[in-house]
Amino acid sequence: MKKKKWLNRNVASMGLTSMFSDTSHEMATATLPAFLTEMVGAAAAPQLLGLITGLSDASSSFVKTFSGWLSDKLRNRKTLSVLGYFLTGLFVGTIGFARNWIEVLIYRVLGWMGRGTREPPRDALLAESVDKRFYGHAFGFHRALDTLGAIIGPLIAFFFIPLIGFRNIFFLSFIPGALAVLIIAIGVKERVKGKHNIKSFIGHIRSLPKEFQAFLFIMFIFGIGNFNRTLLLLRVQEVLSPTLGIVVAGSMAVLFYTIRNITQAVADYSVGSLSDKIGKKIPLLLGFFLFGIMSLGFIYSSTNIFYFILLFAISGVSAAAYTALEKAYAADLLSSNIRGTGYGVLQTIDGIGDFISSFVVGTLWIALSPGIAFVYSAAFSFIASFLLLVFMKR
Repeated sequence: MKKKKWLNRNVASMGLTSMFSDTSHEMATATLPAFLTEMVGAAAAPQLLGLITGLSDASSSFVKTFSGWLSDKLRNRKTLSVLGYFLTGLFVGTIGFARNWIEVLIYRVLGWMGRGTREPPRDALLAESVDKRFYGHAFGFHRALDTLGAIIGPLIAFFFIPLIGFRNIFFLSFIPGALAVLIIAIGVKERVKGKHNIKSFIGHIRSLPKEFQAFLFIMFIFGIGNFNRTLLLLRVQEVLSPTLGIVVAGSMAVLFYTIRNITQAVADYSVGSLSDKIGKKIPLLLGFFLFGIMSLGFIYSSTNIFYFILLFAISGVSAAAYTALEKAYAADLLSSNIRGTGYGVLQTIDGIGDFISSFVVGTLWIALSPGIAFVYSAAFSFIASFLLLVFMKR
């Protein structure tokens, strides 16, 4: 690994791994709303989808803190990363065997625990593979390939759903999931270092810098409004189904989701590389603000195709900013010996926020209206924008 060259073997291999892994679980994610609706009915689907995605994110997040700390302690990040990719690919595909929503919940939670196992050590390993001048480049490139997988996956689902049905899409996801495991196992090289003298799990968390702790609080505020993107698919499906039918509406939702991911892929590397020049605060702030605008846009139940394309494109640009730059920003705030723990705590905070937001938005959707749910989400994104602007250094 040569840190002076940001696009090295490790960065390329981790990018390709994420691309294939995202192809796998995004096939499943894009199919899940329609699969669940077919299983439980349209009335129960929003709340159950919010519960399933929220609990999955929460379980993933609690694993992340321990996984990140363990990678700091053992100084062996690759093994945990490989294990996590294996578990994700296995259990995401297993959703295809589910016969009721409880089984869907169990399999998705187990798959997302695999994501929790892999992400903090992988992000720390990525940061350690390049010079700090190129954090934005490396994380932006990684997110771009990750998002490319999120384009390929829904496209596969879009074309194959009419041919093989919702359930078989999950079985098809086993193939890219297996490729992801092979690439990271063979392609990534890590120089295994000796164990650090870490007193305790709690002690290591307490040693995180004060400015990083402030950043965690801001990301939590944003997170409790940042609902799972599968609810966007459900909104499209809800609006278009009366005129197009559930199968066509479900396919259109997947197509819009693909457009969103194409937009994000284009923006990922651009935003990351730009942040190395102008700083990470302003692009991250823009990501928060655009998420709020997008949420307000989904209040209206327009059947105009171009209106949905615009909203999903805004969602893609927003996601490019906050997903890549929160990790690049964190790398600036964390020293190498606590980076795994820091990423674990950050992603735990993200996961807790995702659980709260997905469940609350799903519940407000059923109890009151989709409009109230989206106003709730927008409000917290605007509050987070203000806090980031006022309290974090550029």
